[in-house]
Amino acid sequence: MTISHPLPLWLRKPLGKASELSTVQRLVRHYGIHTICEEGRCPNRGECYAQKTATFLLLGATCTRACAFCQVEKGRAPAAVDPEEPAKIAAAVAALGLRYVVLTSVARDDLPDQGAGQFVATMEAIRHRCPGTEIEVLTPDFRMDRGRLSQRDCIAQIVAAQPACYNHNLETVRRLQGPVRRGATYESSLRVLATVKELNPDIPTKSGLMLGLGETEAEVIETLKDLRAVGCDRLTLGQYLPPSLNHLPVVKYWTPEEFNTLGNIAQELGFSHVRSGPLVRSSYHAADVAPTQKAG
Repeated sequence: MTISHPLPLWLRKPLGKASELSTVQRLVRHYGIHTICEEGRCPNRGECYAQKTATFLLLGATCTRACAFCQVEKGRAPAAVDPEEPAKIAAAVAALGLRYVVLTSVARDDLPDQGAGQFVATMEAIRHRCPGTEIEVLTPDFRMDRGRLSQRDCIAQIVAAQPACYNHNLETVRRLQGPVRRGATYESSLRVLATVKELNPDIPTKSGLMLGLGETEAEVIETLKDLRAVGCDRLTLGQYLPPSLNHLPVVKYWTPEEFNTLGNIAQELGFSHVRSGPLVRSSYHAADVAPTQKAG
C-alpha cells in the first residue's frame, strides 16, 4: 500500500547552509569524483559537511545492481575504474579538512575483485595525504559469483587495511530482501559482518536498516538479534524515503517515538552505538562512537 498523505513534519529538514554545500559540490566537480551524499540527495548532507564528514562513492556512479530503493544510476556496463580516483579523493579530503571519512561504492560485479582493491588504494591515499583522518568503509556484499575473488578474500583485503569501522547494511528484514535489494541476500550480508569479526575481532562492525517498507516491529527486532549474533557492534535505523515514483513506495512512516523505542531495544540487545531516527542514514554522525542512542 502507498502512503498518500503529505510528508510528516518530522521528516522535513532544511538542507543546510548554501556555503557548506557549495564548497563540497565544487570540489566534487573539480576532481570528477562522487559522494553518496550528493548522488543520494541525503537530507543530512549540510549538517555532515559542517561537521567535517563526508561519504565518498568509489568506482564511478553506475551500479551493476538494480535495488528497488536506491537512486544511484544502474547499468551493466559501468565506466572503467579510474586509477586516479584514490588520489583525487585524498586531495578532496585534504582540501576539506575532513577528520572522518566514510568510503562506500557502487556494486561492481563486473570486476574480478568487485572493487575491493579500490577501497584499499583509496584508504592508502588518504592516509598518505591526511594521516590523522579516520576512515570507515561501507562495502557491498562481494557476492560469491563464479570468476571472481571469493567474498572472504575481498573482505580480507579491506580488513587488512584496518578501517576504523566496517559497515555493511542489511537494509531490510529477511522477508523483504528479494523485492528490496535484488541481488543480495540476508544470509550473505550477515556473512560479511561475521567474516570481518573472524578476520579481526577488534574492528567495529556496523549495519543499518531502512524502515517503512512493510516490515513489522517483530521482524525488525528479529533482525537486530541476527545482527548481534554475528557480533555487529553499531546500528543505524532510519526512515525509507522513495527517491522517485519509480521506486518502492512507502508503506509506513515510523514516528520518532517508535524509532526511540527501537533504539532502546537495540541498546538492550547489546549494540555499543545506536542511531535511531527518521532522518538517520548509514553515515549519520559516523564519527561519534560514544555509546549512546539519539533520534535523528
